[in-house]
Amino acid sequence: MASRKPFSGHQGKPSASRMLAEEQARLRAERGWSYRELSQKVRFDHTYLHEMETGKTLGSPEVIRALDEVYGTGPHLSQLRELARDSAFRDKYQRYMQLEAKATVMRHYAVSNLPGLLQTEAYARDLLRAARSWKQGDLEEQVAARLSRQEILTRDEPTDFRTILDESVLRRPLQSTKDWRFLLSHLLDTVRSPHVVIQVLPMAVGFHGLTNTDTMLMWLPNGRSVAYTETGYSGEMIEDPREVEHLRLAYDRLRDLAWSPPESMAFIEQLLEDIPCVPPKST
Repeated sequence: MASRKPFSGHQGKPSASRMLAEEQARLRAERGWSYRELSQKVRFDHTYLHEMETGKTLGSPEVIRALDEVYGTGPHLSQLRELARDSAFRDKYQRYMQLEAKATVMRHYAVSNLPGLLQTEAYARDLLRAARSWKQGDLEEQVAARLSRQEILTRDEPTDFRTILDESVLRRPLQSTKDWRFLLSHLLDTVRSPHVVIQVLPMAVGFHGLTNTDTMLMWLPNGRSVAYTETGYSGEMIEDPREVEHLRLAYDRLRDLAWSPPESMAFIEQLLEDIPCVPPKST
């Protein structure tokens, strides 16, 4: 096997996601395979493989495992992917991310935007872009990292996830009407899973115990519960049992005020119906 070339990266230490992309490109080039040839070996679309090698996406765990098998690299690429996923988030969120990955039950309340576990690619990109100025490569890395977290809802033993969405969350449009419609359709598809429940809190409820507090409650395999509260600029991990219990009670009371899951789905369906379709482009 040819000797490994140093990762190019940018100035300073290269990111884990860039290392993952360049390592895939190196392994394929050493074997002289085209994307289509590699696609036939791993049974994943060649355009998807190209996006992985150019850093547009981290790729799913399944395709990375398939690449490790085809290249005979053991868990090498899979380990790089895990590093890439973790390093894409700021240090202060690392503790939360570690616990989220382990959680067996999650209960969430959204004040102003969807939780990352339910976001589409377009939604995540619009939201992250609005928060700060990004270099394009850095923005796409953050989008890919955020979407990769959704694996906990589809793994062999998925997390049981419930979210209460403030009505304003769903009424806030995306830059593209088409993307907004796709987002609402995505939510309707997601709740087909028995492990996902969405409820909507009508704005007519007024103030309540979690007003202005985006909240996540998590139960871990050992039975311990923790909480995480967040604003657009900071987040706080809460592990004191008394404080967690206070938030849990506030959440339970809030759930009593929300529309039922069927009523919530009917609201989303009506909202989707009310959004105008994108007019066809003139030829």
